[in-house]
Amino acid sequence: MNKNCLFLLLLAIGTALLSSCTVLEQASVHDFQSGFYKLKSDTARKKVYLHVSEDTISAHPVSGKVTGTKPIFEMPYSAVTVPWLHSVKFIKKSVDIDLTAILFKYRFPQKKLPAELTTDFNTALYVGWRTDYYLFKQRKDPLNHFRQEMVNRGFDFGAFVGAGSTTVGPFSTDNMVSNEYSGMIAQTGIAGFLQSKVASFGIAAGFDYLLSNDRKYWIYNKKPWLGLIVGIALN
Repeated sequence: MNKNCLFLLLLAIGTALLSSCTVLEQASVHDFQSGFYKLKSDTARKKVYLHVSEDTISAHPVSGKVTGTKPIFEMPYSAVTVPWLHSVKFIKKSVDIDLTAILFKYRFPQKKLPAELTTDFNTALYVGWRTDYYLFKQRKDPLNHFRQEMVNRGFDFGAFVGAGSTTVGPFSTDNMVSNEYSGMIAQTGIAGFLQSKVASFGIAAGFDYLLSNDRKYWIYNKKPWLGLIVGIALN
């Protein structure tokens, strides 16, 4: 196994995930919209409907298909002089649809040949199940005003299918094809993401199917690979 390729893959994945976490921690209240959430706090754990305004978040009880008009609590978001004592977490689950690309693929050793790191063009449609966590904690500023701070962390897991290109030549066919060319592939697999509002980074695992007649010689045909995936939200 080519240890240098594996090290570069792990280094790039780690850097991307840390960058994604930084983006998530910078989320603002404007990314947090009215809707149905699961509430978790020291005193409650239930489904609620949140009404989000510029300075207040109000939680309304939900029973079946009925939403109560009287809030169970109202949480000030703007600066106040009296502390709001509770730290609360809201959880939202949704379907995530992304346009994705594999930045690079780590292909495992085949037929005594070393592992290979490839960066060929590819794109895919990804569909997954997303979970967002919104944690609110109160902070006091130097003027003794209290303000809610929100940290948003999200992740999802799903599957993708798409197309791309790959280099077909002596190395990738065990010298069965003498001329090198770019062949078209179909790709599919699964992926897990850390989410930001627009772009997301994650780890993917999948396999490729070469569409040319040389697939019977291509050593990576239907063989698993690992990669770094990036996605742009479509919904």
